[in-house]
Amino acid sequence: MRGIARAAGVDPALVHHYFGSKDEVFAAAVEVSFEPATVVPAIVSGPRDAIGERLARFFIGVWENPASRAPLLAIVRSALTHEVAAAVLRTFVLRRLLERIAAELDVPDPKLRAELAASHMIGIAILRYVIRVEPLASADPEEIVAQVAPTLQRYLTES
Repeated sequence: MRGIARAAGVDPALVHHYFGSKDEVFAAAVEVSFEPATVVPAIVSGPRDAIGERLARFFIGVWENPASRAPLLAIVRSALTHEVAAAVLRTFVLRRLLERIAAELDVPDPKLRAELAASHMIGIAILRYVIRVEPLASADPEEIVAQVAPTLQRYLTES
């Protein structure tokens, strides 16, 4: 918490006042990174056959942005070893984003479809941004979108 306060140029007590705990700071960082209230309508509106591309483009875009990447790296790394961080990741990525997208599409098994899409995208995030496996780590983001979008499309829309 002191490091967060130092980076923000504020007193640690101020961070504690507004967020309470490190877990709540993580939750706020993920919430800001994903902005589910605006993202869900943007992904589900428009042609149904391009939902996978819109989702892939959004996800890769969030990770490519250095401002949103830093808190996401922290939460993904923490989620692998701490249940509270895993719960934050589940809540925001699955329930507040992907499950809402799948539910809007009115398809069978929306929760399973959301979890499959999440597993694919989080796997990419871990390999590309955390472990930095080549050639994925240095691949052009547009190439990743092009390769991943059809699979996300299938997960989310095929009956």
